[in-house]
Amino acid sequence: MLRLEFVLLIIVGLSTINATTVQECKDKPFPLSVRVENCEEPPCVVYKGSSAVMEVHFLGNKNDMRNITAKTTAKVFGMNLPYELPEEVSDVCSNLMYGAICPIDKNEDVTYKFNFYVEPSFPEITADVTVTLNDEQNEPITCFICSCKLRKGTTTQREELVLDWRVQN
Repeated sequence: MLRLEFVLLIIVGLSTINATTVQECKDKPFPLSVRVENCEEPPCVVYKGSSAVMEVHFLGNKNDMRNITAKTTAKVFGMNLPYELPEEVSDVCSNLMYGAICPIDKNEDVTYKFNFYVEPSFPEITADVTVTLNDEQNEPITCFICSCKLRKGTTTQREELVLDWRVQN
């Protein structure tokens, strides 16, 4: 039994390597870890016209969760503005990593790959982005806040994004 606990401790420890420092949401469960690609310490620089990729490692908080939805808001100039996600991004169950599938049970640990697209029309500002994963009853499963600096992307980044989009569609 002690051996199993040791292995689990190592796995959890490895999963937090390269984790990004994020803030807790008031009165909502906090994820086990969050990793924002190319960012360990916020504010994370995110380029307009590209996606910020986040891996959210969290625990199920009840049994038989079949539908989990990601919701986001951005706090800009003191206002919390909702940011509608496309269904293919907000559907957490279709974006689980490492072979995990829904339904998710209580205390099952899973990782959600979240691609947050930053519109080219957004202003170049720093915003606190809140990501909440909700169950079928719109109850929070986990929530975190990550400060992001929106910056103009380079021409090369924009060309790669367009080429990548054309290849996928």
